[in-house]
Amino acid sequence: MSAARPPQDAGTAAATKPRRRWLRRGAAALAGTAVLLAATAAAGHWMAGERMHRRVDVPPPPPLALRTDAQAIERGRYLYASRGCVDCHGANGAGRTFLDEPGGLKVIGPNITPGPGSAVAHYGVQDWVRTLRHGVKPDGTPVLIMPSEDYNRLTDDDVGALIAYVRQLPPLAGASAVVSLPLPVRVLYGFGAIPDAAAKIDHAAPPPAPVPEGVTREHGAYVANMCLGCHGPQLAGGKVPGGPPDWPAAADLTGGDAGPMAAYPTADSLLKMFRTGLRPDGTPVKVMPFESLREMSDTDVRALHVYLRGLPAARS
Repeated sequence: MSAARPPQDAGTAAATKPRRRWLRRGAAALAGTAVLLAATAAAGHWMAGERMHRRVDVPPPPPLALRTDAQAIERGRYLYASRGCVDCHGANGAGRTFLDEPGGLKVIGPNITPGPGSAVAHYGVQDWVRTLRHGVKPDGTPVLIMPSEDYNRLTDDDVGALIAYVRQLPPLAGASAVVSLPLPVRVLYGFGAIPDAAAKIDHAAPPPAPVPEGVTREHGAYVANMCLGCHGPQLAGGKVPGGPPDWPAAADLTGGDAGPMAAYPTADSLLKMFRTGLRPDGTPVKVMPFESLREMSDTDVRALHVYLRGLPAARS
């Protein structure tokens, strides 16, 4: 015969009921939150697909005459090597893996040579212009990873030189484009928190006028256009859009002596960082594409230094 259970204290029973009600309410709230998060993720995933396949209206690019002389090809080679093209497409243009993170973020830049599987086999000059300057593919949909906001302000001569160089690359079989986004990144993209290049660009802006090359603020401003994709439209830094979680925030390049550029008081100090990937204190700079940056000319880096050191602070 089992032992009789002792009578429950009236105070204990009274205290237990509110706790049970609180637990039931808490469980219901957690279940509701889980449902809401799942619905948000599903909506963001669907919206991402819609954004990836949306049509972006771009004014027809004006005719662009390509020069194919040795000087133009050499200029195109320099731009390809120093403005980030190598990082995604490889030195030979056959494509390469740019990102492959454990969380599912994977980006492979496609083959852009005339070889088998080329992503640009049927590109005309205007298709190149739309892709480079506007972040829009020939079918009208946006490119997702290519930082066309960096290339939007290239002059006609530089756009033409870059196209001419790529079109004469030896034909190679290479990689197809892969853009695999983990669910959180895809959801943020779907809700517009991570804009693609086509959403950042003023598509009505005319091409910039040429600036004489030299160690001047004007030429430095032109060179600084290559920094917009990571450091933002005001070069004020912040989280790199769409970057892996472990990427540090891009530095605020504004503020002169009061900002991070104070660590580079001379052009030589900035030039050394571009060549080595190391800060003046010897610590490595993470994320920046030094495979490309180390190919920049002394003139470009010195002009960039003049421009950046003269920028007023973007943040108070």
